[in-house]
Amino acid sequence: MTLVSRLERDAHLATQTHSPADALLRHAVDLSHHNTMALTCSADTVITLHDEAQIDALMVDKTAAIKERPLLILSGGSNVLLPAKLDAVVLQPMMRGINVVAQTDSYIDIEVMAGENWHDLVTYTVHQGWYGLENLALIPGLTGAAPVQNIGAYGVQLEDHLLYVRAYHLPTQTWQQLSAAQCQFSYRDSIFKRTPNTWLISRVAFRLHLHETQVKASYGDVQTVAQRYADEQGYQHLIPAHVMQAIIDIRQQKLPDPKQLPNCGSFFQNPIIPQAQFTALQTTYPDIVGYPMPNAMIKVAAGWLIEQAGLKGGGIAPIMTHQQQALVLTNHQPYQATQNDVATAQHHIAQVVYEKFAIRLSREPVWINADGSIGYDEHAA
Repeated sequence: MTLVSRLERDAHLATQTHSPADALLRHAVDLSHHNTMALTCSADTVITLHDEAQIDALMVDKTAAIKERPLLILSGGSNVLLPAKLDAVVLQPMMRGINVVAQTDSYIDIEVMAGENWHDLVTYTVHQGWYGLENLALIPGLTGAAPVQNIGAYGVQLEDHLLYVRAYHLPTQTWQQLSAAQCQFSYRDSIFKRTPNTWLISRVAFRLHLHETQVKASYGDVQTVAQRYADEQGYQHLIPAHVMQAIIDIRQQKLPDPKQLPNCGSFFQNPIIPQAQFTALQTTYPDIVGYPMPNAMIKVAAGWLIEQAGLKGGGIAPIMTHQQQALVLTNHQPYQATQNDVATAQHHIAQVVYEKFAIRLSREPVWINADGSIGYDEHAA
């Protein structure tokens, strides 16, 4: 047998025994360092995807390792609570790239791949003179996860600037492009969150404006801090870079760096209650913090409720609220604490708040069950 024929034979055998999906598989993967809460977690199977073609190949050529097994889509791990043992196939979309798709005198449209770091994207766009995302600076995680939660901060939500999402619909094995309306966004919610593990987001498109004087700085302390930057730099008006830097400063003062003190950001959603209930609470608690919402509803600051309940810096070890921001739960035993530890602390905090204010707190991060499914009611107080 010649060298060429032997090579052809070996190549043929390789195609018979190894599929494209096999090459992407990793088994018994430690995910303790792949979730910002630093909970201990071992995954049975992990597939990291670096381009959209791999998704097509994976779905067309399913192997026994993933066929008929539950799938879990895991992005940067910044808003999830993972179980100690994960008996599912974990898909990690890590595609990279930022592309301009259209531009006029007033706006620019860009497509951002799912694996791009969110904060890096925000700073990049502001430095490019593309504005709109600056209020969302320093939110941890990757771009592909941002639409799932409809991330928001300081008066801006993702949906305000989103054009569309390109995603692979796993049940039908088809690529789809969803407009902002089709994403069904609401407060910290979307179609992706309500139908988990059915949409594998590969890219997100934004329309950003090019007007340097168009800013949103009225939320909280942003105006004051941003104005200081403007004054120092001799500006007569605020620009998006001032707003972004102000928000970075404020978040760094209030929120712990997950690399230093593991956490998954704001743990409880700000509850929305009827105006009448809020007014009644004001008679006893005149300093209660709330923001008007449509339909005579008020969004109450969950952090204020937790702090007034005497739980700032408290909880049940090793999961404690942060000393500077009661809304954030922190893990004081990284890579050792478990999902159950979080559940214990969550229930305690929510129960104390309910007993004091008759307001129920809802968890914001996504609870992942051992089979990769999403737990909506687990440990609800």
